[in-house]
Amino acid sequence: MSRPLFRVIALATVFVSLAAHATAQEIRPTAELRVEYLMTIEAKLETPQAVGQRVIVNVPGGTVRGPKVKGDIVGPAGDWLFAMPDGSKRLDVRFTIKTDDNQFIFVEYGGIQVFTKEAADRLTKGETVNVAEGYGYFITTPRFMTNSAKYAWLNDIQAIGKMVSLRRGVSIKYDIFIVR
Repeated sequence: MSRPLFRVIALATVFVSLAAHATAQEIRPTAELRVEYLMTIEAKLETPQAVGQRVIVNVPGGTVRGPKVKGDIVGPAGDWLFAMPDGSKRLDVRFTIKTDDNQFIFVEYGGIQVFTKEAADRLTKGETVNVAEGYGYFITTPRFMTNSAKYAWLNDIQAIGKMVSLRRGVSIKYDIFIVR
């Protein structure tokens, strides 16, 4: 190999290495996310109704328990899931919490539900699927609205939720966290 060609290859290697290093630095986050536990939602579910690509689930009630919010889910309440071509579902959930001190908090969230084939088969058989079993992916993005002075702080937060357990047509449980 000639000396000029060797120098060109060496310089090219250095530039590629520097470019890879710069790219790695550029994709680092500039913000930090923290989460704080907000509540656990346990909702009763009725048998889903399939209408085209929509799966409609009535939510006849449930409970909300957390350090600062406790109450019951009151109707009307439901989920209008949209089945995607790949089998995942997009959530469109809406319900109201009536707190233990008689205040009302409206909750709405989207989310994504993706189950493994094994989890989907278990749900079809009427079995419960738990988060610890590696069922797939089930994340929600709750937002809250209230006129209550006591709970007004909920109007100013974004939350995320993760499904803990689900038994189709019976119940679902989520843990909800404030994103900071």
